[in-house]
Amino acid sequence: MQKILITGSNGLLGQKLQQLLITSPYNTTVEVLATSRGNNRCSITNANLRYQSMDITNREEVIATLTEFKPDAVIHTAAMTQVDDCETQRDLCWQLNVNSVEYLIEACQQLKQAGKAPFLVHLSTDFIFDGAAGPYHEEATANPVSYYGESKLAAEQALLASNIQWSIARTVLVYGITEAMSRSNIILWVKKSLEEGKTIHVVNDQWRTPTLAEDLAMGCFLMADKKISGIFNISGKDFLTPYEMAIKTAKYFNLDASLIVKTDASRFSQPAKRPPKTGFILDKAIQQLNYAPRSFDEGIAILDQQLKATV
Repeated sequence: MQKILITGSNGLLGQKLQQLLITSPYNTTVEVLATSRGNNRCSITNANLRYQSMDITNREEVIATLTEFKPDAVIHTAAMTQVDDCETQRDLCWQLNVNSVEYLIEACQQLKQAGKAPFLVHLSTDFIFDGAAGPYHEEATANPVSYYGESKLAAEQALLASNIQWSIARTVLVYGITEAMSRSNIILWVKKSLEEGKTIHVVNDQWRTPTLAEDLAMGCFLMADKKISGIFNISGKDFLTPYEMAIKTAKYFNLDASLIVKTDASRFSQPAKRPPKTGFILDKAIQQLNYAPRSFDEGIAILDQQLKATV
């Protein structure tokens, strides 16, 4: 029985990981400890799944939790990902995105010395790049243009300097739906706005490879299961602007696409700068992990089925 600890289990990716790991064939081979701050917001139940509150910014709590559970793998999804909040609340951003990783590294090192060496899968981002030359492969040179990007790059560098077993999953613009969601995403926002007859302005001068949360969960599990060290791009395969994503969403749900107004990033005044063209080349993950991402159109259809299931 492989023991996997998930941080940030109340978030979108954390909940998708729990759903994945309690389904066949994994539910008989994996024991999961889901951790997040506060109460458990995920209603999934399984004999091999339990929840424990853990503050990822509390060094003693992190070390104690890992020491007690002794995981074979840790999937670290907890982070501060609101880019503008990271720009304006830098101390909190650093605690959540960098110090937390340092505490996990320390806990893994202590377990390694005790004869148990957990494999740490860390979530990173396309925002470590300046967006001048996307889509990017894993060896591309990082040059963040926001404090969020700086913090996530610093976390990567902490792992590179450590002596534990690790891999990094870099991802892009994750979308999906789950219970008790704290944030929306582009598909849900476009759908709701157009259903309400609102005109929306969507940028067409930024490019991303939007990522279905289920695909990201599978990519992270494959990394934890195979324990292949290194950096992997785990994102969607379609290279799109947010405007193109909005048009696809409108067409799928038969909504009025004329309400979507094409604009550029200069229209919006935001504390943090966004990289214009990121997105990822996925060859390494496809070849080494057998990662198989769905298209954006397939992702919309999956999200639609999940919306219908909640009605």
